Amino acid sequence: MNGKPDSIIKTIVLVHGGFVDGSGWEEVYKILKKDGYTVSVVQNPTISLADDVAVTKRVLATHSGPVILVGHSYGGAVITEAGNDPKVAGLVYIAAFALDKGESVSSLIKDPPPGAPVPPILPPVDGYLFLDKTKFASSFAADVDAEKAAFMADSQVPWGVDALSGTISQAAWRTKPSWYLIATEDKMILPPAQHFMSKRAGSIVVEVAGSHAIYVSQPEAVATLIENASKGVNKKVGS
Repeated sequence: MNGKPDSIIKTIVLVHGGFVDGSGWEEVYKILKKDGYTVSVVQNPTISLADDVAVTKRVLATHSGPVILVGHSYGGAVITEAGNDPKVAGLVYIAAFALDKGESVSSLIKDPPPGAPVPPILPPVDGYLFLDKTKFASSFAADVDAEKAAFMADSQVPWGVDALSGTISQAAWRTKPSWYLIATEDKMILPPAQHFMSKRAGSIVVEVAGSHAIYVSQPEAVATLIENASKGVNKKVGS
């Protein structure tokens, strides 16, 4: 493979994060489909990391060729583990957790810097978390249409505490090329944390002014990075 047009990877698998489901990828999905890609959207239950990795691998198994695996937010933890699947040729992180071996979302967020905005996550009930609906838009989706942000707040998927504490056994970005979109106005995963994780992973980085829900508010920028990954993965690998 040499990065010529006929070696572009044309299959994309999209993985959502916590508090939301796969429907938030709809506009990104439409752009990729219009541009000739085969696209699958994983519907993770977000109850445990192990379950979500298993669900993602089931979707990977439906594809015959190489895949670009994309994760938003907690979906980054999922693709970091599931990305070890041999079908995965490259990883794309969208304002996401690019964890290392032995890390979990909980371990990475336990010590926020002084004065940093704290996500309005309500105390767990029966082992599940929700975001405060009244603060959902400002913290998660500040640049999303108000009506859509309200729908996202009211249709939240309970996020299992076990999912946050699930640890990575092997970080796929250590052996596979990665791309990272930093959302510079993110109040859920702060930009300095995104810079740290993307630099550590050796990712190709783009910065876009937007909220944590940048995959909803700016689907063109997100789709562009995914398509660049699909075209650049072979050059990055050098195979």
